[in-house]
Amino acid sequence: MSLSTEQYAGATGLENLEMGAARIRVDDKKIINCHADLNQLVPFKYPWAWDKYLVGCANHWMPNEINMSADVLLWKSKDGLTPDERMIIERTLGFFSTADSLVANNLVLAVYRHITNPECRQYLLRQAFEEALHTHAYQYIIESLGMDESGIFNMYREIPAVAKKAAWALPFTQSLADPHFKTGDFASNQRLLRDLIAFYVVFEGIFFYVGFVQIFSIGRRNKMVGAAEQIQYIMRDESMHLNFGIDVINQIKYENPDIWTPAFQEQMIALIKEGVDLEYQYALDTMPRGILGLNATMFKEYLHFIGNRRLAQIGLPEQYPGATNPFPWMSEMIDLKKEKNFFETRVTEYQTGGALSWD
Repeated sequence: MSLSTEQYAGATGLENLEMGAARIRVDDKKIINCHADLNQLVPFKYPWAWDKYLVGCANHWMPNEINMSADVLLWKSKDGLTPDERMIIERTLGFFSTADSLVANNLVLAVYRHITNPECRQYLLRQAFEEALHTHAYQYIIESLGMDESGIFNMYREIPAVAKKAAWALPFTQSLADPHFKTGDFASNQRLLRDLIAFYVVFEGIFFYVGFVQIFSIGRRNKMVGAAEQIQYIMRDESMHLNFGIDVINQIKYENPDIWTPAFQEQMIALIKEGVDLEYQYALDTMPRGILGLNATMFKEYLHFIGNRRLAQIGLPEQYPGATNPFPWMSEMIDLKKEKNFFETRVTEYQTGGALSWD
């Protein structure tokens, strides 16, 4: 079905291309509900968005640059990994492959449409490419190890631990992608903010973290080091995605203070706490027995620590008094400037291209 001239203009932001029209001023830009020309990248109103785009480009990598030969030998050996370790790896790949596919679809089909600022859209394009890289990485790991490809990619339909988190996210992703949804009034602006909090703060900011800890714990034991290295690259990307989402959420709050009501804040607190509880249940489902020096109590404490951090990042009060991080090495790995890799070597600085600097 072809678009009319009016529909095409509305979809692309070309409705304001007029000869002799007044120049766009930086103050004309808004993060949502902007009626200025969407093609005006500069001057920047949100330099943080452009900076994140540049960092993403500088941190480019490709999955097939990472050697998987040691992983293949270990995976195919009879006694190299315990059944519990194998289950963790398979469950992590099953959820991550589903989650990053959902994220990519949301960015391309929904979030990009509602964010009406060009420098933010520039970053969203980079993020969408990185989500494609992540799906590529999962496929590369699965193919390299000779796993059941159909089984891994269908876990969100067949394994309750994976399905629960995907099912939780669906109402929010469907809301974002509703073709009839438009922002511009109190209710729709608030709905968009809710969906972005669910999308960035919970789905990207909480639902990946049990899997990160599990895979890196295996990697720290010098097992599955190629897969763990790829997941470390993915965590680096996801950390930047989360930081961008937090900035967008806080900017929307700043520009639309009327929607940040006490009642709405209570709803968002409940939303984040629900995400924490669901991720803890995932930890119990995927680790019915303590392994790798990990146990359920440690994961509850860690997720409470993460939950407090996410709440504070969007200006909400912490809900888990005294929660601390039982995995301090995770904080070091998430540092985007200097990320430490415990798989025998140490990352000193991320530069450009796909290369890491090791010593």
